[in-house]
Amino acid sequence: MRLVSLLPSATEIVYALGLGDDLVGVTFECDEPPAARAEKTVVVGGRDTRGMTPAEIDAYVKARMAAGEDLYTLHARALADLDADLILTQDLCRVCALPSGQVSDALDYLGCRADVLSLDPYSLAEVLATIVAVGEASGVRERALDLVEALRARLARVAAQVAGERRPRVAVVEWVDPPFTAGHWVPDLVVAAGGEPVGAHGGQRSVETTYAELAATSPEIVLVTPCGFHLDGAAEQAHRIRHHFPNAQVWAIDGDGLVVRPGPRLVDGVEAIAAILHPDRLPAAKPGQLTRAA
Repeated sequence: MRLVSLLPSATEIVYALGLGDDLVGVTFECDEPPAARAEKTVVVGGRDTRGMTPAEIDAYVKARMAAGEDLYTLHARALADLDADLILTQDLCRVCALPSGQVSDALDYLGCRADVLSLDPYSLAEVLATIVAVGEASGVRERALDLVEALRARLARVAAQVAGERRPRVAVVEWVDPPFTAGHWVPDLVVAAGGEPVGAHGGQRSVETTYAELAATSPEIVLVTPCGFHLDGAAEQAHRIRHHFPNAQVWAIDGDGLVVRPGPRLVDGVEAIAAILHPDRLPAAKPGQLTRAA
């Protein structure tokens, strides 16, 4: 089966299922594993936002959406030439990737017959379900079930390690300028790690807020997990907003690697967050996953 992934998280799922050799197309943002973008045809492009501040990125996104313009460019002919059997996409967030409807329209126009699977989880449980959905659609259902079982076992180990412990109040900042609260599956990660999410909207879209509103929730720990950034970018942003939370620990986390992409590495994120919340019960996080803002 020839697979195309239009989501970084879907690319990670494909490789986790041992289907990397079947993957023929990816997006310009697919950086895990690193070989994905280097070895596959890139069928979705977009603006390189490196060097832009969070405020500049936010203004660019809002201006494009207000004008009804796309944030991503589908290289439709390149996609057609790949002769894909299955295309993995989403309708969850226009800011994160191409919507599935746009992909379907392009395929109809080009006369392509690939199946399109939209992955739209709003909770951690639904993220795990998407792994099974990809496995079923690509013919490796049992392999997907085994992977999910292993991920659930890791979550159960964390739950056992933090059982009976007091749950710290945790605020998650998914974007810093303007600030956005945690949404979708992110509050589930905090709960699974032994924390109490505050100022969050589990199972719903992340929403814009203010630092005064977040501070008013009295968080003990603030996690800065900006979408589109790994640890270096998150650490710089966490340092800049540290003064808004004088009574809390502020930590930066590799957002793209551990928190905002709905794939298998969310369980790594739970383990890393648990190491912050309950350092006496869990081993320290792996190097490169997180750092405390000075």
